Amino acid sequence: MSDERRGYVYGLAAYVLWGFFPIYFKHLQPASPLEILAHRVIWSVVFVSLLLAVVRNWGFLKRLARSPKLLGGLALAAALIAINWGTYIYGVNSSRVVETALGYFITPLVIVLLGVTVQRERLRVLQWVAVGIGTVAVVVLTIDYGHLPYIALLLAASFGSYSLVKKRMSLPPAEGLFVESSVLALPALVFVGWLTVSGDAKFGNVSATHTVLMIFSGLATALPLLLFAAAANRVPMVGIGILQYVAPIIQLAVGLLIYHEPMPPARLAGFALVWVALIIFTFDALRRRARAGQTAAGPTAATVEPATTLPPR
Repeated sequence: MSDERRGYVYGLAAYVLWGFFPIYFKHLQPASPLEILAHRVIWSVVFVSLLLAVVRNWGFLKRLARSPKLLGGLALAAALIAINWGTYIYGVNSSRVVETALGYFITPLVIVLLGVTVQRERLRVLQWVAVGIGTVAVVVLTIDYGHLPYIALLLAASFGSYSLVKKRMSLPPAEGLFVESSVLALPALVFVGWLTVSGDAKFGNVSATHTVLMIFSGLATALPLLLFAAAANRVPMVGIGILQYVAPIIQLAVGLLIYHEPMPPARLAGFALVWVALIIFTFDALRRRARAGQTAAGPTAATVEPATTLPPR
């Protein structure tokens, strides 16, 4: 198997795992979303610490100590990913898996908008068309829900902002996850301690299976991230960009086929508009990549650079 094909296997495995996350987090009930989030943070720190200890890769801490700006950026990234994780867990455990899938479908469009408003980037014509169709889709879904699809929008906005912050830093995924989780670990430990003292903690009080699943939420967080990192170094950016739709497609299927969430015609129309926007967006990216390759390579085959796309969560 070639290195690139191996990368696609790693990437597909990562996105499939992310796609089935709703089933995992559903099994963490009756713990509240905040308790699940706190344990996800704590056990992520534990698991990634063990991993870094095994590979003896602690050199990045010296770099962090010398860069207050980098530490500040990672603290902001930690806050954004906590909002993203917490919103996702709340959406799944309040029977809104379909809406969480919508959030990850529209995330690429939100990232494009952030590029325009924050990075002062210029959109191409087809990108404007995709964003416009995506905006119409949000209006249609707002009418259907009777309110803004705030879970989807918060997921997309928090991860889009997280991506923007992370773009300006260069820590590998495992090291980044360790630092971000460590920033959140103290408040998470305080919250878990308060739940334990007040007698409201579900951890250790539901079943042995529930306790084990809560502990392994750290592994469940880190494993797909590490698989994604292995894929990103081997797969072209366009390949990763297409793979990223695997997770929300699976999440949508889980919401509809396993948890039987409703999909009335108006909601289906809104999703259809989102998919049209993403098709246009992806077509534009593929066409631009092909033209860039032809320009760079002349009459020979284009060489595609490794991907640097961030993972979905």
